[in-house]
Amino acid sequence: MSDFDVNSPFLYVLGAIVVIFCTAQSVFFLTKAWRQARALGIDKAALHRVVTSSAVFTIAPAVAILLGVIALSHALGLPLPWLRMNVLGAITFELPAAEMAAAAAGSSLSERITDARVFSTIAWVMTLGMMAPMIIAPIFLKKIQDGLVKVGAKNKRWGEIFMTALLLGMISAFLGMIFDRISEGIVGWIPVFVLMFSAVVMMILGTLHKKAKIAWLENYAMPLSMLSAMAISIPLTRWFG
Repeated sequence: MSDFDVNSPFLYVLGAIVVIFCTAQSVFFLTKAWRQARALGIDKAALHRVVTSSAVFTIAPAVAILLGVIALSHALGLPLPWLRMNVLGAITFELPAAEMAAAAAGSSLSERITDARVFSTIAWVMTLGMMAPMIIAPIFLKKIQDGLVKVGAKNKRWGEIFMTALLLGMISAFLGMIFDRISEGIVGWIPVFVLMFSAVVMMILGTLHKKAKIAWLENYAMPLSMLSAMAISIPLTRWFG
């Protein structure tokens, strides 16, 4: 089924319904929290400071979300990435899930998806894959957390090593996708070059944060490194693609 419009008005309406519902939830709980705080006698000035600081600190993750929407919009249009990234998704999951689903369906995210079956497959994989943490977290997270606390209580050093190993294991799961195409020649090395450039930018920003005491970089280092990586990928793709 070809000639499927990934930017159809119907998809925008569906996405808007979900986003409006989630926004209404946020406004509802914000209002309830504000009233409860006032009932407890908390000063309005203090509440305004909390709201302002919270709003400022949401800008950094919002930039990362926007980058995810942009990265996926070329192939999947705007409605689906907008819905996924604004409600539940994260670029670290959405992009690999969409790429694997597209490859399994005989397509690629390098081009606009025009087959409704491929689009539906990608949407289902992204949705079902993200449901697993929602089920695992409330059932097993407490036990996992207790186990980590026990390891740290017995031996703090081993506790730190264990947490670092978990983080590196998660990162390694994504590295396979970066090095998957290096056998294709210089074109396959483009993701590796982009990764290395992003890592260098992150190290520079981390050094500036620690040495120059630039506090705001703590929250904006990741979005800035992502933007830098996306920027460098454009000339690299034109030169070697």
